[in-house]
Amino acid sequence: MGMQGTGRRSRLRRAVTAAGLGLLLTLSACGQNSAGDGDDGGSAAGGEGGTKVGVILPETDSSARWEGFDKPMLDRAMRAEGLDPDIQNAQGDEQKFSTLADGMISSGVRVLVIASISSDGGATVAEKAQAQGIPVIDYDRLNLGGTSDYYVSFDNERVGALQGEGLVQGIGDEQGAQVIEIEGAPTDNNATLFYNGQQSVLKPLYDDGSLVLAGSQTIEKWDNQVGGTTFEQLLTANGGKVDGVVAANDGLAGAVITVLAKYGLNGTVPVTGQDATADGLAAILRGDQYMTVFKPIEQEAEAAAKLAAALANGDTAAADAVATQTVRDPDGNRDVPSVLLTPEMITRDSVKKVVDAGYVSAAEICTAEAAPACGELGIS
Repeated sequence: MGMQGTGRRSRLRRAVTAAGLGLLLTLSACGQNSAGDGDDGGSAAGGEGGTKVGVILPETDSSARWEGFDKPMLDRAMRAEGLDPDIQNAQGDEQKFSTLADGMISSGVRVLVIASISSDGGATVAEKAQAQGIPVIDYDRLNLGGTSDYYVSFDNERVGALQGEGLVQGIGDEQGAQVIEIEGAPTDNNATLFYNGQQSVLKPLYDDGSLVLAGSQTIEKWDNQVGGTTFEQLLTANGGKVDGVVAANDGLAGAVITVLAKYGLNGTVPVTGQDATADGLAAILRGDQYMTVFKPIEQEAEAAAKLAAALANGDTAAADAVATQTVRDPDGNRDVPSVLLTPEMITRDSVKKVVDAGYVSAAEICTAEAAPACGELGIS
């Protein structure tokens, strides 16, 4: 990793040493206090005796995953590692994200885990935390140009490639099929990675004329309403013609499907998605969405918890044993130690796998229109 990596290791060791020393001092102090004191004074010991870790999630509007999956799974995984997590959501507000971070830093968290709204916001928060000797883990989204010590996510270019492959499967061998792309937020590095993965599959087909790109647009803040409006504008500009839609996640897919239904096209145009949300899976069972991408978030949460526990104990060797991969940050000119998990394409025939894994229930997805498919596929 060269001098960049050496500097990072030196800085991280200082940070985790400070965190570990603080933890020892706190535990010593707790041993001197009576059980009736009742005031942790911002110490590392939380309400259940674990080491305090701060977690900030980005929003709730664009995807149900953050509150529905990540929050409970992170809470459970961190408590299993002996940590006491404070998990908050910034609700898409950069100022709230910063304020939450300030509060966690002041309260004495030993590690900060951030799924940022933007790279700039995340990088600023990481710098503040590290100045106080607090290691930082980028969760799900890498902050380009930042200084976070570790990164936990999925192979996001593979996510995009699965979306591209799914679209091609859904369209079939229709030559010259016209495609509209509705992409994620330009400030989210993951959206760029999804796009790059999609293009690894689709660009050669655009180039040889097998597919025709009729329009492509990023959507600020992953805003579903804006995504639907943008898609309708692109559809109208293309004379109401579309044969396939790349939607970067299930929320945007739902907005696209609403527009397709308005024009009587839903169920005839394959639409991609991501996150395997209940709405997305129900849409697949109805035939309105062709595929989604299942990311076993429990594995992501568990990896983040293991990293956080190691860092809280000042054990960089244990952290490095968890984060055995690296991701290049071109803006920061560095390689970030990472955990990259494997995503999976979900189509109609594999929806049951997500239910069996416990991420959604049959009751959530087997709506009236989807009930026949649930019966056929043995989803109950």
